Amino acid sequence: MEFLLDYGLFLAKIVTVVAAVIVLLVIAKSAGSRSGTAKGELEVTNLSERHKEAIEQLEHHLHDEAFIKARDKAVKKEEKEKNKSREKEIKQASKGGALDSKREPHLFVLDFNGSIDAKEVGSLREEITAVLAVAREGDEVLLRLESGGGMVHGYGLASSQLDRIKAAGLPLTISVDKVAASGGYMMACVADKIVSAPFAIVGSIGVIAQIPNFNKLLKKHDIEYEQLTAGEYKRTLTMFGENTDKARDKFKQELEETHVLFKDFIRERRPALELEKVATGEHWFGTQAKALGLVDEISTSDDLVVAACKEKTVLSIHYVQKKKLADKLAGVASKVADSVVLKLAERGQKPIV
Repeated sequence: MEFLLDYGLFLAKIVTVVAAVIVLLVIAKSAGSRSGTAKGELEVTNLSERHKEAIEQLEHHLHDEAFIKARDKAVKKEEKEKNKSREKEIKQASKGGALDSKREPHLFVLDFNGSIDAKEVGSLREEITAVLAVAREGDEVLLRLESGGGMVHGYGLASSQLDRIKAAGLPLTISVDKVAASGGYMMACVADKIVSAPFAIVGSIGVIAQIPNFNKLLKKHDIEYEQLTAGEYKRTLTMFGENTDKARDKFKQELEETHVLFKDFIRERRPALELEKVATGEHWFGTQAKALGLVDEISTSDDLVVAACKEKTVLSIHYVQKKKLADKLAGVASKVADSVVLKLAERGQKPIV
């Protein structure tokens, strides 16, 4: 009897928790529906200031107090003189002169960590639009790219977004610290300069499609599968139907055509590349990729940013999409599934060190 009572209390707790979760989800969904479409916003981080602050913090531990005071005094004096000069220009302009909105050249840093469907292109297009709206002569763009590739149309659009930077006449550098393969390399080859870390994975200029087929399993259990189409090649290979050699040949033809388009895209942007030698679907490490002409320089994005801080104001631009609570909860499972699929797709294709 005591066991049944304990079990009943345990079951009641479980039901209460489940009911509470369901109520929260319903409330979140209702609130999200009322708020309409969630908007995003740009986050701008001054990497030059962050780098300067890091140096100053370390110098406090490396130098005596007299040195620090003298340095701070010199910096303040320099800034004061700059401000006075600028104020004088503004006063002259207020009397009828032309005010020149002077600013030093900027390096705009963007990040693209691509998933299989390249959904991050939504944020990328917003970031590029914002940069192009304010960029001036002397400015440059650095894209820190990390992607093992994915769907052709998604990465095609991402590459087209980078082409907007080139069309505007802004120098574009793409840095690969870990991986830019397949669709990722399609994006990279748009750049004026590709910089790779020594052991970053680069290349994989090929096309792949995989599909399971359960037709034999269905037949074994006397299950029939019917598929109706209008148009001979509306559907070639299927998961449940019995695939034919003709359908396989057609599907392979489509893959070959996509591969040709991929190679043409790269040939147009990197004409010096010995394409037939590298368009085999293989991938290489950064140092090997440089020898083959797939990348132009061996370095890391950190080195590029630090070097730019000496000459330019370096700003990191990140577009953040504001998500409703219901979308956040629903997105957790999607992210987990996407991560699992990506790892399964990569397993056995990249060396483990």
